[in-house]
Amino acid sequence: MAEGVIATDAGARRRLPGGVLAALIHLPLLRVIVRRVLLGVPLLFVISILSFALVSLTPGDAARAILGTQATEEQYLALRHTLGLDLPLYQQYWQWVTHAVTGDLGTSLFSGQTVTDAISSRLPVTLSLMFGALLVSLVVGVALGVFSAVRGGVLGRIVDGLALIGFALPNFWVGAMLIVVFAVTLRWLPPTGYVEFTDSPSGWLSSLVLPVLALALHGITALAKQTREAMLDVLASDYIRMARANGIRYRGIVFVNALKNASVRVVTMLGIQAVGLLGGTVVVENVFALPGLGGLAVSSTAQHDLPVIQGIVVYFTVLVIVINLIVDVAYTWLNPKVRTS
Repeated sequence: MAEGVIATDAGARRRLPGGVLAALIHLPLLRVIVRRVLLGVPLLFVISILSFALVSLTPGDAARAILGTQATEEQYLALRHTLGLDLPLYQQYWQWVTHAVTGDLGTSLFSGQTVTDAISSRLPVTLSLMFGALLVSLVVGVALGVFSAVRGGVLGRIVDGLALIGFALPNFWVGAMLIVVFAVTLRWLPPTGYVEFTDSPSGWLSSLVLPVLALALHGITALAKQTREAMLDVLASDYIRMARANGIRYRGIVFVNALKNASVRVVTMLGIQAVGLLGGTVVVENVFALPGLGGLAVSSTAQHDLPVIQGIVVYFTVLVIVINLIVDVAYTWLNPKVRTS
């Protein structure tokens, strides 16, 4: 009740110090952040345990992959002991997690490079793909959804058709077709490879265009359909009809009132797309020969390089937690009911 008095009494609001007032205003937002972080910690441990167990139980191991088929049994057993692979599974996990909580994710069993360095050198590639695909999906998908909801008719049916196509076509097939058309036939863009931004900004952009489009197709169609449906629901509501009856410009109603209310569903869908892109990058990076986390995950899994696999799982899980946190924060700001609950 005291908070309600503070929120509604202008005089009391003026008497409060600025920092206290800001804390009261953003208290629901702070609750959301703390809750998401607290839930993320046990999630990180559970995912790490499951991935450790699943990778360890798969046929083969790193010692056999390193030595090859010509090594003797004595050499194989000696290397397993050196790498600690002959320890019980729970001891291996305990050794890993006790170092991981201090920030030490171990070293690669093959290259000897620290896992943090191996992942950090490839993380910018994956993040560039993700953010580029999210940006293209957001801009193109929301624009298509809004205009198809406003115009309707043929444009609405086109969006429905694009949604079916986008859901049906896999990323690797789209990427292969983009390479054939724009790299091999038209020769507008490079077919594979990655250029660092510091080496050449234009080369960096050119190397990302095709993989970003391959990743973004599904997001564009999903966001366009969700935006269209959300906009149609909002435009059919009573307060929108009242605003039009009061003579408010229709463009302002669409882009200020309707789009703001529809953005809650769009933000939720964007978060789902961002999490899904983590899996999509694994495929697209291999199609376009990009040195990202996807390619590292595939090679490390084939080699049973457990420390690298665990490091990638930790990074991906942290990215999922951060994405969900951003979505929750955005949802809290956009939805007044959440802020006041």
